[in-house]
Amino acid sequence: MINEIKSDAEKRMKKSLEALGSAFNKIRTGRAHPAILDSVMVNYYGQDTPLKQVAAVNVEDSRTLVVAPWEKNLTPTIEKAIMSSDLGLNPSTNGDVIRVPMPMLTEETRREMVKQAKADAEHGRVSVRNARRDANNDLKELLKEKEISEDDQRRGEDEIQKLTDRYIAEVDKMLKAKEEDLMEV
Repeated sequence: MINEIKSDAEKRMKKSLEALGSAFNKIRTGRAHPAILDSVMVNYYGQDTPLKQVAAVNVEDSRTLVVAPWEKNLTPTIEKAIMSSDLGLNPSTNGDVIRVPMPMLTEETRREMVKQAKADAEHGRVSVRNARRDANNDLKELLKEKEISEDDQRRGEDEIQKLTDRYIAEVDKMLKAKEEDLMEV
């Protein structure tokens, strides 16, 4: 039972890290990276479809993405979708492909993005702690129903705390890497 609670908590903590990783991907750095466009939705025959399902997104050079639609008639629709996204990008169509240059980041913009990254990291930490709290509550419930002893409960709480510390350290490591990436000129 304790192992089930522990594995459930670990799954939730892993999902928190994955969510943090996707949140960090949405924060653009000065470098071109295909994941920046993951949140862009394109109107594809009346359905909102993720961009990566209707076009190939590649890095041309360190500051430019190239979007190659699989259907040529989608080019203007994709260009509009990129422009209307809240990413602040200005694509230009060149025949069959769309080039998306990454604008240079000002110092102020970089600092704002670091603030956003810190806020996202804090949400990740809170999510990890919530998983710990729920697991500890489950252990207390088992103790109350006399399915485990107090020693087992303490041992389980210690294991869950070690797990929590490990995942919080991982969140901090991800934040440090993102901060360095953002502040790099």
